[in-house]
Order: sequence, then C-alpha cells, then structure tokens
Amino acid sequence: MGKNSVKEFENRRWRKSDQSLVFRHVQALKMVKTGQKVLDIACGDGLLLRALAQKGAMVSGIDFSEEGVRKCREKGLDVSVVDVATGPIPFQDDMFDVVTMLDVLEHFYVPEELLKEAIRVSKKYVIISVPNFNSLPARLQVLFGKVPENNSPKKGHVYWFTYGNLMKMFKQYDLRVVEMKTNTFFERVFLLGYLTKFFVKMLPSLFALSFVIKLEK
Repeated sequence: MGKNSVKEFENRRWRKSDQSLVFRHVQALKMVKTGQKVLDIACGDGLLLRALAQKGAMVSGIDFSEEGVRKCREKGLDVSVVDVATGPIPFQDDMFDVVTMLDVLEHFYVPEELLKEAIRVSKKYVIISVPNFNSLPARLQVLFGKVPENNSPKKGHVYWFTYGNLMKMFKQYDLRVVEMKTNTFFERVFLLGYLTKFFVKMLPSLFALSFVIKLEK
C-alpha cells in the first residue's frame, strides 16, 4: 500500500468514527502523573490527550491523519500533522517527561525507528501498547483456518508483536520495564475469568490479549 493510500486509510477511519475509552487508555492514564509533560504519538482523535489534560498533564500530540488532527483541534488540543514514518519527529531531545504510543508500533514496517524517536524526545518514560498477535485465541483461530481479528486487513497492522519480540526490542534499546498491564479473555465470566487472570500473570505470551507497558530509559 502506498503512502497516500495509508494516509487515506487513516483519514477515512477518523472521518467515520471516534475512539472509545478502552483498556489501553485506562491503563496508560494511570501510568502518567499530574503535571507531567506528555507527547502522544499517533494521537488519533485526541481521546487519550483530552483525558490526560483533564488529569492535569501538559499535553501535545502528533498524527499522520489530517482528519484526526482536525478533531483534536476542535477539542482545543495542541496537535500537529507529522508523518512519523518519514524521519525524525520535530522535537528536541529530552523535551517530554513521558511519550505515549498506544497501538501504534504494529502499524510500522520498522517499528524500531519510531521507538528510537520516542526514546530520544523523552526525558525518562515511554508508554506503549500493542496487541498480542500470539495469544491463545489467535492460535486457535489459525488452527481452525480463520484469520485472527488483529491480522485482518481492516486493522492496518503490518508488524506482529509477541511478548518475546517485545522484550527483545526493549533489551536492544536498554529500556527497563517499570510496569506492565495485560488484559485477557473471559475476564467477566465467573470462574473462567479468575482462571485466565491467574494464567495471564504466569504466561502472558499465551493468555494476554494486549500489553500496556511503561518503560524507563
């Protein structure tokens, strides 16, 4: 898919719908403190930025999509159109206390390049979230000849993250995991939810549906 097609894919997405507050947003909000200066990379329609601002953080955002940025500015947010796939992001080193990237890295063929930029502009912390492409439900769907939800074309995912390659990437860039939150399947089902919550702590690579991770430089 060409660059213009990718941009139109994102513009069409934000033109049609808005985000809803879900697991990744809730956990990321808890990981940011009042008064911290935050940059949200690929901020979309500004859902996380607005919630962070309401918490008392000083927020800025960048996104590839003009439609997403337009929605952010309508909310009074400080957001710019930046194509993070084409080069360095336009901020100085160590400019932010925290940089967030929620469900972003899996949309890049070389996610390490964007991660390096996030590290560069952050004084100390980077918060990311990614789906687990190696979860038990995904494995079972493949076993029965189905395409897992996270691998479908409508998602726009091009890099498949697992617990293992995440940890390898963090080690490569000397990042320390400060906190990791996971969600799992059957969480609200009596007894089954108790079991899956127990097993996700033991085997996140298999039982986690997604990861929200706070990293320290």
